[in-house]
Amino acid sequence: MLQAADLTIRLNAADDVVIARVELAAGTTLVKEANLTVATRVPAGHKVAVRDVKTGQPLRRYNQIIGFATRDIHAGEHVHVHNLAMGSFERDYSFSSDRKNTDYITPQATFQGIVRTDGRVATRNYIGILTSVNCSATVARAIADFFRNKLEKYPNVDGVVALTHKSGCGMASDGEPIDVLRRTMAGYARHPNFFAVQVVGLGCEANQINSLLSTQNLKRHDKLHAYTIQEKGGTSKAVREGVARIEAVLAEANKVTRETVPASHLTLGLQCGGSDGYSGISANPALGATVDLLVRHGGTAILSETPEIYGAEHLLTRRASSREVGEKLIRRIKWWEEYTRRNGNEMNNNPSPGNKAGGLTTILEKSLGAVAKGGTTNLVDVYEYAEPVTAKGFVYMDTPGYDPVSATGQVAGGANLICFTTGRGSAYGCKPAPSLKLATNSALYEHQEEDMDINCGTIIDGKESVDQVGRRFFDLVLETASGKKSKSELFGYGEDEFAPWVLGATM
Repeated sequence: MLQAADLTIRLNAADDVVIARVELAAGTTLVKEANLTVATRVPAGHKVAVRDVKTGQPLRRYNQIIGFATRDIHAGEHVHVHNLAMGSFERDYSFSSDRKNTDYITPQATFQGIVRTDGRVATRNYIGILTSVNCSATVARAIADFFRNKLEKYPNVDGVVALTHKSGCGMASDGEPIDVLRRTMAGYARHPNFFAVQVVGLGCEANQINSLLSTQNLKRHDKLHAYTIQEKGGTSKAVREGVARIEAVLAEANKVTRETVPASHLTLGLQCGGSDGYSGISANPALGATVDLLVRHGGTAILSETPEIYGAEHLLTRRASSREVGEKLIRRIKWWEEYTRRNGNEMNNNPSPGNKAGGLTTILEKSLGAVAKGGTTNLVDVYEYAEPVTAKGFVYMDTPGYDPVSATGQVAGGANLICFTTGRGSAYGCKPAPSLKLATNSALYEHQEEDMDINCGTIIDGKESVDQVGRRFFDLVLETASGKKSKSELFGYGEDEFAPWVLGATM
C-alpha cells in the first residue's frame, strides 16, 4: 500500500502540478507538497495544482507550458479540461543547442536475424500480397486465405499476408496523394521482412501497376510478380495465378536461417496510442531509454505522429544534428498547420476522449510526454511519410497521429519492429514488422495482460527506474527481433492495420 508521501509524482521543481499515482479523495493531505489538502476528487493519472494560477496565466508540467488557466485555479484543485486550455506562445527552437556526441557501445549487442541476399536483415519471413487498388482486395484476401493453416511443412515462413487498402482510384493519376500511396507500396514491396511479394490490380484503376513500378524503380523478378484481374481473365483465374506463384516459392522461402547479426540492423518505429497521464512518466521515457541504447549500438529509431509532437517540437530542434535538420522538422509543422486549416480542423483536435479520461488535457501536454519516446540522442534526419530511412540513429518521419496510418509509413520507410506505448489498452499489431506494446501502468498490464508485452507501471509503483525498464525492454526487443512472438502476433493482428495515408479529394 502506498504511503501518504508517495501519493503523487512531481516531475520538476518548477511545475505547477503534480500527478496522482492513485485516485485522491477530497481532503487527502499531500505530505511532500507542504501538507497541501486536495480540494476535490482527482482520478489516478490526473493533475493536482500545487500553487495558485490566475486566469490567463500559463501552467507548467515537465517545466514546460501545457496550457493556460481558463479561470483562477487554486492549490489543491483538480486541473483538467474544465480549467485549462490551449493558448499561443512563442517557442525558442534554439537549433542544435543541445547537440552532443553519441557515446557508442562496442562490441554491439546482437540478435538472430535473417540475412537476405542483398545484405539487408529481416526480423520476420513473410510472403506478401499488395493491391494497387481496393478493387483487387478480394482477390488478394482469397489468395492469402488459401494458405491459412496450410504452412505446417514450411515452419520458417511466418505467413502469407494480404495487405489491402481503400484507395488507388477515384484520385488523380499524378500529384502528392498518389505519390504517397505508391511510395508506401514500394516500401512494403522492398521490405526485407518479405521473402516475396505480389502486386495485384484490377486493370483500369488510376494507380496503374506499370506506372507504380516505373515511378518507384521496381522491376518484376522471380520474387516480385505484378498482374491484374482483367489481364488474367477474371477473379478465379487471378486467384489461381496468385496461389501458383506463391506455391512456387514456398520451399525456397522455408530455407532461410537465422544468424547472429549486430543490433545496428534494427530499425524501430516508435508509437503511442491510448495515452494517459502516466505515458510521459513511465512507458515513453522507458522506451526513450531503449532508443538511446539502440542508437549507441548503431541502430535506428523513428519518431513520428506530427500532431502528437506539436507544441514540443522545440525539444527536438534543440537536439538536431544541424540547423538544416531542425528546419526540416519545422517545415513539416508549418505544413500541418496549413493542412488542418484547409480541412477546417485544429492541431488541438487531440487528445482523444480516452486520452482525456486518462488525465491528458491539451495536445501540448500529450506532445511533451510523446517526445520522450525518442530518448536523448541527436536528431539526425527528418523524412516525409513512407520515405526510405537511410540514416543511422534517431530520426523523425512526418506522419498523422492515427497509429495504423503512422506505423504503416514507418514500416514503408524500413522499420522492422514497432514499439507501441499505451495507457488505455491498445491492441495494435503489425505485419510484416512485429509490434511490442508497453503498458504505462500496472493496473492496465494486469487487466489486459494478453495484449501487453511489458509492464512499465513498475516505474510508477517505485519498483524500477526508467533506465532499468529501458534495459529490460531492450533485451525484449532483441528477443523479438530474433523470432520470439509478440502478443499481437499470437492473436494474428497485422493485416487489417495496413493503412496508407489518404491525402486529397476522392473524385
